[in-house]
Amino acid sequence: MKNKLLKQLKVLLVEDEAKLASLLKNTIGDNFYSFSIASNGKEGLQKFATLKPDIVITDIMMPQITGLDMAKEIKKQDKNVPIIILSAFSDTQKLLNAIDIGVIKYFIKPFDIDELLEYIESISETFESKIVQLNDGFSYNKTTNNLYKDGRYISLSKKEKSFVELLVKHNQEYKNVVEDALIKSTLWEEEDVSDERLRTFVKRLRAKTSKELIRNIKGQGYEIIVT
Repeated sequence: MKNKLLKQLKVLLVEDEAKLASLLKNTIGDNFYSFSIASNGKEGLQKFATLKPDIVITDIMMPQITGLDMAKEIKKQDKNVPIIILSAFSDTQKLLNAIDIGVIKYFIKPFDIDELLEYIESISETFESKIVQLNDGFSYNKTTNNLYKDGRYISLSKKEKSFVELLVKHNQEYKNVVEDALIKSTLWEEEDVSDERLRTFVKRLRAKTSKELIRNIKGQGYEIIVT
């Protein structure tokens, strides 16, 4: 389960030491859905806003914006995102400041990269609330709106993502079938969409995924199977 969860997480590393950044990406990057790098705090904030990572790993001492200042800004945007600090200094005051900001872990350089990965694995279960387990080995990340089969990313179109999101939301919040009319108005807005076009759309999505993932309730609409 942990490996499957890691494969659905996006990591942002903010590190101005290019060699260390490259080493971390090459060593543990493949364990995650994505592993992005920023070389300073300013770039880190920009990438955080666009990528919306699940975890941030950052150095403290960097040009333009320090890791701690960047962490403060990130916590204003998302107080729940885990932030892991890397530092060459075991400065007690900096450590206390990091705790005050909400940093969850502090690694002193040089550190064991395997220990870093093991720590991320240990907290990966906290992300389980974001992951919805579906039928036939599928899972859905509510944060990224991405669909996976046995931990492998399934590429969906914008409308297909919206459709899966709608089905999952209705299952979790209302425990009911999504009516054809609501699906049409959500996916095609002002367009006049025929029943045949909707059936063709669902058929193509099933071909990409599985016949067992989405169920048609005759005369009502569609539902997704959550396990």
